[in-house]
Amino acid sequence: MTYNKVVEAVFIARPNRFIAQVKYSGKTETVHVKNTGRCKELLAPGCTVYLSESDNPSRKTKYDLIAAVKERDNLPPLLINLDSQIPNDAAEEWLKKSILFSEKAIIRREVKHGNSRFDFYIEDKDEKIFLEVKGVTQEHSGTALFPDAPTERGVKHIEELIACTKEGYKAYILFVIQMKGVHRLCPNDETHRAFGDALRKAHKAGVKIIATDCLVTPDSMVIDKEVPVVL
Repeated sequence: MTYNKVVEAVFIARPNRFIAQVKYSGKTETVHVKNTGRCKELLAPGCTVYLSESDNPSRKTKYDLIAAVKERDNLPPLLINLDSQIPNDAAEEWLKKSILFSEKAIIRREVKHGNSRFDFYIEDKDEKIFLEVKGVTQEHSGTALFPDAPTERGVKHIEELIACTKEGYKAYILFVIQMKGVHRLCPNDETHRAFGDALRKAHKAGVKIIATDCLVTPDSMVIDKEVPVVL
């Protein structure tokens, strides 16, 4: 997954969850933030951010904020992709070349089943599979954490996947960690215990839980390697 026309800027403030103010080319610019999450530990005043220029001349904002550099005490800084739309694109690229499924697997996006819509539906040999993707941008001392804010929607997705397993489907949750340099993923029980409990329930019900890190540059993000999940 790559971006066009990426430039470096300095983060100033975030008036609301949709926009931010940055300093670019000697002036203050209002930009769109491609992540409605809190991201407070990432978007700190003075941090380096990366912007992707839009090709749409009618937009109110010329740039999208897509990545930020997180400075850490006694640890190397992390370049973290913040674009909440990109994990699914990266997941599709990875699923088509990973060893999870065969080369002949049929992979479809945004498939409705009952009252639910899942990120991916996969048919591989005799197996029928639903897969949900979760983008991860929070990190603490080398541990990736999800979620960074309470997510009732996330709990609902897990319950829906558990229901699919009872119908005979296979089910997966894929956490796409939008950075390199973490050694494990854990549910963020301190932020939303109900999500962690639902994840542990899903694991016991047979839902396969996978986490991967990513190779991130200012203008690209590619899934790299699997990371242990500690529930």
